[in-house]
This record gives sequence, C-alpha cells and structure tokens, in this order.
Amino acid sequence: MATSFAGSYVALITPFRNGKVDDKAFKAFVAWQIEQGTDGVVPCGTTGESPTLSHAEQERVTEMCVEVAKGKIPVVAGTGSNSTEEAISLTRHAKKAGADAALVVTPYYNKPTQEGLYQHFKAIHDAVDLPIVIYNIPPRSIVDMSVDTMARLAKLPNIVGVKDATYDLARPMRTRIAIQKRFWQLSGEDASVVPFLSQGGDGCISVTANIAPKMCSDLHRAWAKRDFDGVDKLNMKLMPVHDALFCEASPGPVKYGASLIGICAAETRLPICEIAETSKARVRAALQNAGLLN
Repeated sequence: MATSFAGSYVALITPFRNGKVDDKAFKAFVAWQIEQGTDGVVPCGTTGESPTLSHAEQERVTEMCVEVAKGKIPVVAGTGSNSTEEAISLTRHAKKAGADAALVVTPYYNKPTQEGLYQHFKAIHDAVDLPIVIYNIPPRSIVDMSVDTMARLAKLPNIVGVKDATYDLARPMRTRIAIQKRFWQLSGEDASVVPFLSQGGDGCISVTANIAPKMCSDLHRAWAKRDFDGVDKLNMKLMPVHDALFCEASPGPVKYGASLIGICAAETRLPICEIAETSKARVRAALQNAGLLN
C-alpha cells in the first residue's frame, strides 16, 4: 500500500461557533496543519467531538478535510461506532469523500468479546474497500483488543494499523512480533510517544499537535534521523503541554489552547463544558513556557 501512516498525525478538533461547525475556521486550520509540517490529519475522532456531531455534520467535516488536505497529506477519517452498521455507513462515506483510510474505534459501551471485536472489524473490512486503522482505547471504550485478536485482524488485507491508546509500552513490540509484517502503529497518548517509538512504533495521532504541530512533527523527524538529543529537547518542552491538555476531559483544554493562539473559539458541545479558571491558567502557562504563546 502506498500510503505511509507514520510520523506526526493530528486528531483534529472541530471548531464551533454559536453551536454550529465553523467551516471557515476548520478549513483554515487544516491548511495551517499542512504548512506546519503535520504528516497526516484525522477528522471526526474523539478529539473532534464526533459523539456530538450529527451524521450530516460528521460527513461534512470529513469532506472539508479531504478538500483541503487530499493530495498533500493523508486523511484518516474517524468512522467508528458501537453499531457495526453505523460504522459501515460512515466508512462508506469516508471512501466516497476520498479519505485515505478510516480510523475505527473499538465498540464502546457494548463490551464485546474478542470474537465480537474481530467480527465487528471484519464486517467493516468486508463491506468497504478502504484501509482501516484500529483505534484501541480501553479507558474510553472499556474493551481492550488483545494482541492475538489484532494479529488475527492484521491478516485481512485492509486492516493496516492501530492507534494504540493503552499506555502499555510493551505492546508495540509484542504486536510487531505477533504480526510479522508491515502494520502501522501510532501512539494515541502524546506523553508516551518517545518510549512508544523506541518499542517499534511508527508515529502518533496527537492531541497536542492541534496547537504545536511544528514541534510535534519536528520531534518525529528528529527521531527518524536518530537525533536523540533533539528528540529529548523537544520532548522536555512538550511534556508539560501534554499534561496541561489533559487536566480536564479532552478536548476542553486543547480547544481553550487553540483559542489562545487564534485558531478558533474554545466552544465545545455538552457534555464537554468550559474548563475551570485554574485549568485555563495551567494551559496558558504551559503554552507560554513552551514558546507557543507570547
């Protein structure tokens, strides 16, 4: 497969204004990400507040992202659901819109077995001819896809990788050993990206890259060059930002950070609400200390 799912991908926020998706701000934001060196964009994930987007809004956001980014950097559209049929429908739309791949989260709330997880992803795979990146995030979806199940799914030609948000830093190497072929592994946890890369990971789908895209992409480029001093310096600058952006439920803090640097309003949709004043102060201080805010 030609597309390389490696380096600094960004889990895009979805800008809102007065309760509606801010199309103009979103398009400008995607263009800025490309200018800053981001390797790939991921619309309509958790950070993009996909659970509170209508189907029409989700499809529109994916279409706008492809419109701006297609042919420049890959678009991996969030199409997951705890309903298999809904996930198939969203994945079909992503393919029609021109996305390069789909990011499909493990079904939340239902708590499927490992066999249920396999059958869910196989059904999507068989229904839509589009590369699929598994999104394994036990803290939000309750279920954890095992390495054995992932290796079983990796035998299907269009299951091409994983966004791993388990915080299990032994898992990338165990996954490489189990699968024994090219299978892209992207961290879903900004704070663990360097040890994740050291264990065989390929990159990160980042929250922090929403507001620090160049620093995040520079870190991955330094890693690729084996410039470990450069990696260390960037990691030390970014770590307080990572921590601040998760001081409350995401994407509340990162949207506030985005508002500070003029990307979009801090507006979120319930049940994500405006962050506390103490959290705002923490985000502002972290951005200032990292040189992201004057």
